[in-house]
Amino acid sequence: MTNATASNEHEQVLLAHAELTERQDRLAAASVGALRGSGALALRTPVQYGGAWADASASAIRLTEIGRACPSAAWIAGTCATAKTFFAQSFDEPIQKEYFADPDALACGSGSPTAQGVREAGGVRVTGRWDSVSGCEDADWAQLALMIDGAYHVMVVPVADLTVEQNWHMAGMRGTGSQRLVADGLLVPTRQTAPAAPPQPQDRLFFAVCTLATVVGATQGALNVVEDMFASARKPFMTGYARMGESPGARHWLAEAARLVDRAEQTMLAVAHDSSRADLTELDRARLQMSLTGAASDCQEAVERLLDLHGASGFRTTNALQRYWRDIAVGSRHPLLNPYLATEDLGTALVS
Repeated sequence: MTNATASNEHEQVLLAHAELTERQDRLAAASVGALRGSGALALRTPVQYGGAWADASASAIRLTEIGRACPSAAWIAGTCATAKTFFAQSFDEPIQKEYFADPDALACGSGSPTAQGVREAGGVRVTGRWDSVSGCEDADWAQLALMIDGAYHVMVVPVADLTVEQNWHMAGMRGTGSQRLVADGLLVPTRQTAPAAPPQPQDRLFFAVCTLATVVGATQGALNVVEDMFASARKPFMTGYARMGESPGARHWLAEAARLVDRAEQTMLAVAHDSSRADLTELDRARLQMSLTGAASDCQEAVERLLDLHGASGFRTTNALQRYWRDIAVGSRHPLLNPYLATEDLGTALVS
């Protein structure tokens, strides 16, 4: 598949609007519609409410496909899946029925308890702020962590009840619009709050797989750009070759990049498959986490080789390759893919 022919019409829309998405620091309206229409926002809506409740493997495959067209869109679909997973675990059926009424609704959220809630008549008075809430400007509702009476809780509120502060100024993943949400003395009905625990290890693996899927998809997108270049009349400058493919060195570099991309995808899918096992030990989880960070490193190395092949023109602001490169550089450095902490955890598990 090339960038010119995305796998379905929704991905074609995402690809066509990826530049606009980045330029305006949030998803293009057409891209939001494409995510809704493709079912990507219903990946973790429970089946009884019309969703898919896709497992880690199915979620990874779908997010990778989206990431190949538009990494920012895939990231938002992944964080939506995360928010819906946490919400379904934390709230009971009556409020689930209300908030899952539209299975394709866009949800955003944060698991960082950077707000305080004070109980009073009629609900909980909430004041605080949450940074890096991807997709918040286009989301219907937000699931956010906070502290109430010194204990970890979550709340769910319409995004319209919160203030959005524009503080997302990044080199990559710009189109995720990961702005700050603010509550200033917001009265939240008690039924919209619930005691909870921070994400458990198995959930963290699922969230990490969703994060990596965007990065893998972006790397595949970068590979597509360079494959298109090889299919064109482009030749290595300052050589006697008539086309890129005539150069043994260029063919070798392309094969190495493709090998790294394939290995990253295969590793991601293997971890996604194993992450659902009920008998995972702490050592098992540490090894799986190390595999994920290794796959992210493969993506970083692959895109560097692709940039070498394309040369300086790959950094033109009109060239999609540099956008993929920046998105990979930022997305692969999410805390869930932190390589030195994964190494630390594995070392601890090996000697405990």
